[in-house]
Amino acid sequence: MKNRLGRTLNTPLSPPYSESSAHHEIQLHVNDEVVTARVESRLLLTDFLRHRIGLTGTHVGCEQGTCGACTILLDGKAIRSCLMLAVQANGRTIRTVEGLAVSDEKLSSIQKAFHEQHGMQCGFCTPGFLMSLSGLAEQGGPKNDAELDDHLCGNICRCTGYVNIRRAARQAMDLDAVESDE
Repeated sequence: MKNRLGRTLNTPLSPPYSESSAHHEIQLHVNDEVVTARVESRLLLTDFLRHRIGLTGTHVGCEQGTCGACTILLDGKAIRSCLMLAVQANGRTIRTVEGLAVSDEKLSSIQKAFHEQHGMQCGFCTPGFLMSLSGLAEQGGPKNDAELDDHLCGNICRCTGYVNIRRAARQAMDLDAVESDE
């Protein structure tokens, strides 16, 4: 039996991998290392980071860009890696949560603030918060609490009431010093 396109119904279609344009060579700078790989056109950047190069700190949450668990820095700007294909990142610079600490022994100031203020509970959302705040810090930081709160609302935490996360973010952004100067 044939369908309206003339194909026999029991014959499977060729997978998209058979197309010559289905794979691409990419080169990225990830956490100060050059990474070269051959990837499928449809491979998400989150999946590339986690499954191809083993950077599992980038978490997969909603896969729709709303929860913030997959936040990374792309050329210094916080983005949701679940909304980007790996091929779109070709030639770009990426920093993941694994690239925050200067060395294995010393935490970044944002990691240190989260540690000191216990800005986590289960920890699933923590890498997204850390990367989002790192991007904010690299863009000059927030001017006040309202701007910080607006930025934090892009990440979802299901365990906490955000109180300690907010304290950690305020400490990391040094907002206490800013408000005491006003």
